[in-house]
Amino acid sequence: MPLDPDDYDVLSFDCYGTLVDWADGISTALRPILRAHDVELDDDELFRHHEEFERDVESGSYVPYREVLGRVLRRFGDRFGFTPTNVETERFVGSVRNWPLFQDTNDALQRLSESVRLAVISNVDDDLFHDTARHIPVDFDDIITGEQVRAYKPALDPFETAFTRLGVPPNRLLHVAQSVYYDVNPAGRIGVDCVRVRRYGERFDPPAPQTDPVHTVPDLATLADEFLG
Repeated sequence: MPLDPDDYDVLSFDCYGTLVDWADGISTALRPILRAHDVELDDDELFRHHEEFERDVESGSYVPYREVLGRVLRRFGDRFGFTPTNVETERFVGSVRNWPLFQDTNDALQRLSESVRLAVISNVDDDLFHDTARHIPVDFDDIITGEQVRAYKPALDPFETAFTRLGVPPNRLLHVAQSVYYDVNPAGRIGVDCVRVRRYGERFDPPAPQTDPVHTVPDLATLADEFLG
């Protein structure tokens, strides 16, 4: 379905996995720690375990994202028989600051920002996003984090907070994201149109979303081209 810019007042973006190469960041940070404890996993195994551990931690009572990552690492240790050191845990948590942007992120955001308001809705702590944002030359109209809301997508609280703070109804917000689980499904449940950016093809998500995105693109450059005409 073609996108009509007149249908939307704000574009909101998931950050890690959509603007930032989450998979490269996690793999680069986690593999040296696993190898130091004689654990070798292929990509499918590594991300399958990470996804299981992170979803489980985030489904419980709210804890800051840095604690989510720390608990994920400890669960790798429990599963594979090692205890991560404090230094390894801090290194893993701090790696978020160095996760790389996708190559098309900044150009696409700059182009879009000239025509529409932009926001971020991200499962992250404020300070970790602040360090990421230093590499993005765009002033977002708002940034809604898990820390501010004290809840993580796929909970609906982050989206509901966005409606209030941005002053838009659900049908005037277009959410842009990679993840079916964290973004496409909850956005659809609350009446928000979603563009799925297939950064990783079918990796990390079920092939059939519970709610269909209104549009699918391979990257943000394509989204900017199509949205701006």
